Amino acid sequence: MTLKQRSRRGSGRPTLSDVADRAGVGTITVSRALREPERVSPELRERIDLAVKDLGYVLNPNARALASVRADVIGVLIPSMTNNVFSDVLRGIHDGLGESALQVQFGNTHYSEREEERLLRVFLSQHPSALIISGIDQSPTTRRLMETADCPVVQIMEIGPDPIDMMIGFSHFEGGKAAAQHLIDVGCQRIGFIGARMDPRSTRRMEGYKSAMLTAGEFDSRLVTTTMQPSSVTVGMRLFHEAIERVPGLDGVVCNNYDIALGALFACNRAGMAVPARMCIAGFNDLEMMEAAYPPITSVRTPRYEMGRRAIAMALAELNGQMVKDRIVDLGFELKIRASTLR
Repeated sequence: MTLKQRSRRGSGRPTLSDVADRAGVGTITVSRALREPERVSPELRERIDLAVKDLGYVLNPNARALASVRADVIGVLIPSMTNNVFSDVLRGIHDGLGESALQVQFGNTHYSEREEERLLRVFLSQHPSALIISGIDQSPTTRRLMETADCPVVQIMEIGPDPIDMMIGFSHFEGGKAAAQHLIDVGCQRIGFIGARMDPRSTRRMEGYKSAMLTAGEFDSRLVTTTMQPSSVTVGMRLFHEAIERVPGLDGVVCNNYDIALGALFACNRAGMAVPARMCIAGFNDLEMMEAAYPPITSVRTPRYEMGRRAIAMALAELNGQMVKDRIVDLGFELKIRASTLR
């Protein structure tokens, strides 16, 4: 029995979710159309109005009044408080909040679907003014909670075809593909991929690498070395050793983050393996140490600070009654080419 069937049998009356399902939109869109129809396009209003009439849906004024009582809090869920990637995002959120009276409350999911769901329930019990949530790969239960949140929701760090409300990020697939293509272009012939903590974003980077390698006719599954262990420089060194033992002719590596890239570089230095003459190295996220390393490491630069700043701006705009027209914002990325790949 589905959630919708349970809700219908229990009350005998159609719910906001039923209207959303019938209209083919999210519950946030339905709620917005019923409360502030001028902020929804005429085409969407017509579809939602038709669904309301077909189902005989009646807005509950008591529920509406309760939902209007919001805490002056924006809930932010990220998978790590110690990873410098997310530190930049949080800095952007804080700076973007500016003089607003709203406060930011952070939650650390530790890359756990269960913890993400638990923290989201805690946030929703407080009736937040808005939610900012990292990633697009929520569990079905978490996604349902986000769809029924009745407040602006911004997914960050990535883009995809099916935003719950708003979304801002970049394509990890295209970033991984660009890094691999660069190594192909500089003449590497046996290019590996090494990565740790293979969450969905890292997996899409790997799939981008694989796409470039397949197009070049160079892909071999033995070139891929990954682990689900948390990422670190030490893990990067170990994975690099595993990769070179499996494929001695390896002459380039795409690393799924900056930790792994530094580990690969240190492993090369210890082994007397010249970079880039013998081994080319490309990383991801482009934190400060990529440029400070010797030689400096080529890396995919991601707009982390800008992402946080723009995400909070989108949420604030919605809260101030300004409908955000661009619901999916692709900030792109930049491949910073440095000495580690310049042969």
